[in-house]
Order: sequence, then structure tokens, then C-alpha cells
Amino acid sequence: MRRLLSALSLLIACVLAAALAGCAGPAHITHQAAHRRPPPASYYLALGDSLSQGVQPDAAGVSVSTPYGYPDQLYALLRARQPGLRLVKLGCMGETTATMISGGICRYAGGSQLAAADLFLRSHRRVSLVTLDIGANDPDSCITQPSVGRLADCIGKAIPQATANLAAILARVRAAAPHTRIVAMNYYLPVLAQWRDGLAGQAIARLIEPVAAGYNALLGRVYQHYRVRIANVFAAFQTGDFGNQAAVPGVGTLPRNVANICRWTWECAAPPRGPNVHANQAGYQVIAAAFLAADTA
Repeated sequence: MRRLLSALSLLIACVLAAALAGCAGPAHITHQAAHRRPPPASYYLALGDSLSQGVQPDAAGVSVSTPYGYPDQLYALLRARQPGLRLVKLGCMGETTATMISGGICRYAGGSQLAAADLFLRSHRRVSLVTLDIGANDPDSCITQPSVGRLADCIGKAIPQATANLAAILARVRAAAPHTRIVAMNYYLPVLAQWRDGLAGQAIARLIEPVAAGYNALLGRVYQHYRVRIANVFAAFQTGDFGNQAAVPGVGTLPRNVANICRWTWECAAPPRGPNVHANQAGYQVIAAAFLAADTA
């Protein structure tokens, strides 16, 4: 009898413990789950050309995409404040304003980068930021290899067409994302590196700088029309500063704008990596900082 009572007491104690655990357990688990619940997902969409893919030359001098571009570095800064943020990169190496609209270089759903961006923006309502760099490749040949004929072609054809295409791109992006923050960049000037080639190179650098400044001003008007903030990379690279000097290890003392091109791009690097117009990791950091400043202004 005593053994039976002991067994019953043990059974009752177990039942009571289980009941109490059953009442208290779920509340405790739910509380912990609430703390582990991931933040809601939002998106940063990066559009553009090779800069938006972080392109740099590899050891053989081949331009390849890297994870160190300005979108990657900007994303790391933004994600510290937005843990649920996700980066989506749609950029295409060699993209122009024309190919961004009609396709032809990279493969996309819908046939072009612009169509893919439109589809993404309409199907993802929580896009908190779009960044854009496009237009550098449109007048590229007449700026990187300037001549009187090429400059006339730039001013008369390539630049007006690029700004018209940019307006069409932004009209479609803005229609798909009417309230989303959009930040676009203007451009640094790799051809400044020709300053090191003597009097002829210095003449070219001084000739092209105001052309680039004018082109950036035209891009800026289009950006402002579509409520797009401007990452002033032209200013961040101190592109107009021929007056002050700066020393570059292994290269020498140069005008500050030329020195910055040597420090922040591969233009002054020895072959096979250089010369290459793309930013290096430090240069992409400067570009990311310009985007961040525009985004938080």
C-alpha cells in the first residue's frame, strides 16, 4: 500500500509539473522567438555600369567584378543602421545609356537592365534606396582619346544623346518607384593621368576638364528634374584642382586632381594592371562616401 501511495504521489507530481510547464513554457518560447525574429527585409538596388559592379583589373590586367565596389561599401555602412537591408546589383560592365534601355551587353529578364530594374521595383515595394551610375561610357572614346574631331562629336552628338537617354531611364525608374530615394553620381576624370606625359598630356588634361565639368552639369540637371540626389564624385576627386600639389609614392609630385587619379584609380599603375580607368578599393571608398553624403544630406 505504501508503495502504491508513493507511486501515486510521484505520478501526481509529474502531472502537476507537466501542467505547469505546459502553461509557462509557450510564453517563454514565444518571448524568445520575438527577440530572435529577423528585421523586415528591405532592399538597396544598385544600377549602372562597371563601377556599380566594383570592376578592377586582376593580376593579368583583365577587368573583373569585385566585392569591393562602391555599392558593397555603401551597403556595409547602411546595413549597420538597417539590419534587414539586402543589396541587389544589376549593373553591367560596359553599359551605356543606350544599352541600359535596349540591352545588348548583359542578359536580363525583360531584355535590358532598365526592364529588369522596373520589374524589381514594381515587385518589391520595400526598396529603400536606388543608386545609379550611367553615362560615363557614352562619350568615353572622345574623352579618353581626345582630338578636335572627337570633342566636336562629343559636344554635338554623344553628350546630348546620353542626357536624353538618361532622362528616359530616370522617368521609368521614378514611375516604378515614385517615393524611393534615388542617388546618382557624376564622374571623376581618368584622362587627367595624361598630365604625366609632358606638355602635350598637360594640354589635354586642361582641355578635357571643363568638358567633363560641363557634361556632369548636364547630368545634374536631369537628376534634379527627377528628384535624384547627386553624389558629387567630381568634387570628391578634386577634379578641377590643378593649382595645389600632392605627392604620390612611386609617382612623384603632381597637381592634386592628377594625384587623386593616381591614388584612387588604376590609371597610373604599371602594366599589366594599368593603365585602367576603374577605381581601386580606396577610390571606391571615396565614391561610397560621396553617395552616403548625398543620401543623408
